[in-house]
Amino acid sequence: MQSHTQGNGAADRKIYVTLTGLPLSFKLEWPFHRSTSGADFHVLHADILLENSAGLHSPVAVNLSVTVREVMPSLEPKDLEGPVINSLRKEVDRRQLEFVKSGKLVPVHFSSRYWDFKRNKWVFGKASDEEIAVLLSRKVYWQTKAGGAAWLGDPTEALYVETTVEHCMEIGRRMQSEGLIKLEGESAMATPALMGQAEKFDADRQAALEELEKKHAFERG
Repeated sequence: MQSHTQGNGAADRKIYVTLTGLPLSFKLEWPFHRSTSGADFHVLHADILLENSAGLHSPVAVNLSVTVREVMPSLEPKDLEGPVINSLRKEVDRRQLEFVKSGKLVPVHFSSRYWDFKRNKWVFGKASDEEIAVLLSRKVYWQTKAGGAAWLGDPTEALYVETTVEHCMEIGRRMQSEGLIKLEGESAMATPALMGQAEKFDADRQAALEELEKKHAFERG
């Protein structure tokens, strides 16, 4: 079963942006299944698509460690979709994954790296209000460009920047007062003022992609 994070039409795609500015959508092939290699872990195949590119993507095999399995209530999307998306997004931010036209599955360890045992919660890094506003403006821009409304109340976004849904909405309302977005409930569409910053969003995306490609080219020698 593919996750609803990737639909058939452009407007159905749910876009998540990295902190470096890369707009991504995800195909998650639920459910997690036990590894056939004999190792004691579960696997979820996924494909990370780079938006506004000529078919660039990063196919991955998400390997769920025993440690994380033991602290999760279940392996269902309701418990793991957000953490999986954010773990993959963070790996892109850390330039650990490469986007290619084709390619074989790359293993990604979905381990306790982002799980805080003391606080019993996922932690992907605290962002400032300014960083959250930039992230949300990029999200709304790319989602509007794809033909749909961006969900600012998405718990996955709040989890990624270590805040609450309400705080994301508060920042969204501030963006609306600045004339950048139009809110309807928790959904946001870009105004002409925000869409007018296309050059900046494209430049951020291109710079982040070049940094990522440079890193992988260096590793290949």
